[in-house]
Amino acid sequence: MKLPAFIELLKPITWFPPMWAFACGAISSGQSFSDNWQIVLLGILLTGPLVCASSQAVNDWFDRHVDALNEPHRPIPSGRIPGRWGLYLGIIWSLLSLFVSSFLGIWGFCATLLALVFSWAYSMPPIRLKQNGWFGNLACSISYEGLAWITGAALLSATLTPSKSSLLFAGLYSVGAHGIMTLNDFKAIEGDKKMGVRSLPVQLGAGLAAKTACIIMLAPQVVVCWYLFSVDKQWHAISVVMLILLQMGLMKYFLAKPIDRALFYSGFGVPVFVSGMMVSAFGIRHLGV
Repeated sequence: MKLPAFIELLKPITWFPPMWAFACGAISSGQSFSDNWQIVLLGILLTGPLVCASSQAVNDWFDRHVDALNEPHRPIPSGRIPGRWGLYLGIIWSLLSLFVSSFLGIWGFCATLLALVFSWAYSMPPIRLKQNGWFGNLACSISYEGLAWITGAALLSATLTPSKSSLLFAGLYSVGAHGIMTLNDFKAIEGDKKMGVRSLPVQLGAGLAAKTACIIMLAPQVVVCWYLFSVDKQWHAISVVMLILLQMGLMKYFLAKPIDRALFYSGFGVPVFVSGMMVSAFGIRHLGV
């Protein structure tokens, strides 16, 4: 087993969403990063290179048969990670994540444990939540966005408890991220059909799945805007509205050819979505409710 294959298995490109969500949660707490830099650094390390990376290793192991059809170049089906080493690495990285989380108190440990439970349940038979796109995508979005946000908000909060506003936004952006997760399924429709994986594009067809994903991404952001207006954070609300309008323009292009343009939207539309997360976090930073 070579180091490049090991790094590829952990998929560093996927670490960004939970790290970003943790940062958003930390910002929403209203506390200084410079006064809590050790917690911030450890939290970002935990959410990205550890918890998210372990979920990628676990998923690749249990998806090795599907990947042999869809992505035979991946480390496990290609043989670059031989034998059962894919499984062993998933276990080792999960245990390492729990060990590191123990230094972040009860909130950090429990959130990490729940995220790992979701990641194993997502991939591992007989539960294998990813067999149904509705449940599997929800498990991922809660882990990648909601739990990471809540962890950041709790660890930096003076009371070690996220504010109601922060919890609301963590939940809303978790729902929105469900649509983002659907974007990843368009590239594997044929392989998923053969392996009995009922992703949303398989269940609904590419066109309807794309429309559903867009609605799921947009609806929570509309609620975020309404809430920001209701608490007199007009400039933050207007900023999110502008980001929504930009997403809608990109969505129009995506919906014309969803299979061909899902990767395009992931590359250009998703960054706009997560920019709204950061704006929203700053909006509720000093609300105290």
